[in-house]
Amino acid sequence: MGSERQERMKVLGARLRALRAGAGLSGAALAQGAGVGQPTVSKVENGRMVPSSDVLERLARALLLDEATSREVRDLLTAVESASDRAAVTTTPPLGLTVDDAVRSAQLVRSFQCVVLPAMLQSAEYARHVFSSAPNATPEAVGSAVAARVERQSVLYEPQRESVFVITEAVLRTWPGTPDLMLAQFDRLLAVESLTTVRLGIVPWRRPVPLMPRHGFTLCDQEAVVIETFDRERVAVDSGELAMYEEEFERFKGAAVFGGEARELLLRVMKEFQGLGPVAPS
Repeated sequence: MGSERQERMKVLGARLRALRAGAGLSGAALAQGAGVGQPTVSKVENGRMVPSSDVLERLARALLLDEATSREVRDLLTAVESASDRAAVTTTPPLGLTVDDAVRSAQLVRSFQCVVLPAMLQSAEYARHVFSSAPNATPEAVGSAVAARVERQSVLYEPQRESVFVITEAVLRTWPGTPDLMLAQFDRLLAVESLTTVRLGIVPWRRPVPLMPRHGFTLCDQEAVVIETFDRERVAVDSGELAMYEEEFERFKGAAVFGGEARELLLRVMKEFQGLGPVAPS
């Protein structure tokens, strides 16, 4: 079994390789455009080399990445740099890791959230605020949890998977940090929403919810549901519980808007954040 760092290097490399393929570039062409050697591109894409931040920026420019995608690959590099070189072991998972097995094994992930953004859609900075508010959170635990969350998001880009997210408009207006943090988060939402493997639905505040939501949850295929409580995530596999959450998800999904309507709503709320200006920390 490889180390945590090696696994995250592979995730970063695979994402860069997919972006290069999407841009229609060979490894040699990308290397030339970025002003780096072709072996560097090969080693990074195969998870055998950690690029410096300068090399990563050169690759991003050569790939003509937009700001949201550039930020995404920078977050993946941050996850590599914060990872341990020790071999991964199977233990009771630390903060933020309890759903990895359920999510990674699922071909269909369906998530509903009424307060906080779904874990799979959070930027690294947003996730840092989420974990920092957890009871007994230490800087080390928060850093590890954020890195793991960013790494988990790589499944969004795997073509054989499908992810459906339904959130209330309140999620977009319940924000940590600063308006700038949320503007960066909106950029990420818009980028992810455009993926063919992802559907993002929003229940507008003008539309009544089908039932009063009490917490968020994530369905992994028809095998498990991750139920979020105040201080932890609980994975349930009971068939009756699964059926109840599947029914609730479909009801919230039916109340949501998708596609162009969802993007229009995102852009409208984003514009409101742009008008907030600097906000003093509380």
